[in-house]
Amino acid sequence: MASFEYRVGVTPETEDIMELYESSGIRRPIGDPERIRKMYANSNLVVTAWNGQVLAGVARSMTDFCYACYLSDLAVRKVYQKQGIGMRLIEATQQEIGPQTSLILLAAPGAMGYYPKVGFEKIENGFIIHRKR
Repeated sequence: MASFEYRVGVTPETEDIMELYESSGIRRPIGDPERIRKMYANSNLVVTAWNGQVLAGVARSMTDFCYACYLSDLAVRKVYQKQGIGMRLIEATQQEIGPQTSLILLAAPGAMGYYPKVGFEKIENGFIIHRKR
């Protein structure tokens, strides 16, 4: 089993992020490096998992560190999935935001079964205006 190092506040290179997204199966605009760069430049909490020099996983959030945190991306390379990396990324995010801050996310349909297993409660009182592609 691989050994992973978790880092807070380290923004990976855009190419590494795009490769991770493609490898993880998460749907993100990997054909648009500038958009990926902006996504990270405008996020204020990034937690990463590394296997040596390989980016194994990432949790990207926007937060005020006192009331609400939106976990925008949680991605782990398929080769490393089911090893607890996603849970560790969530735990590190929670440690950074503190116990008074709610952690909120929108799940992809294929991940709906995962989040209750790692401590999230499904809520019904949300709304969205979808992005224009």
